[in-house]
Amino acid sequence: MKCTNCGKSIEAENNWVEFECPKCGKETIVRCDKCKKLENSYKCSKCNFVGP
Repeated sequence: MKCTNCGKSIEAENNWVEFECPKCGKETIVRCDKCKKLENSYKCSKCNFVGP
């Protein structure tokens, strides 16, 4: 599994999140701990929703 933001493999990490797109619910968003802390934006590839 990879971070939606940076593409980093999160399999060896302890702190990461996985959730459905808050707008369409059709894509799973994965964020590594670093991207969460830096509040990097993510983009849903299904509906183009951009979130913090």
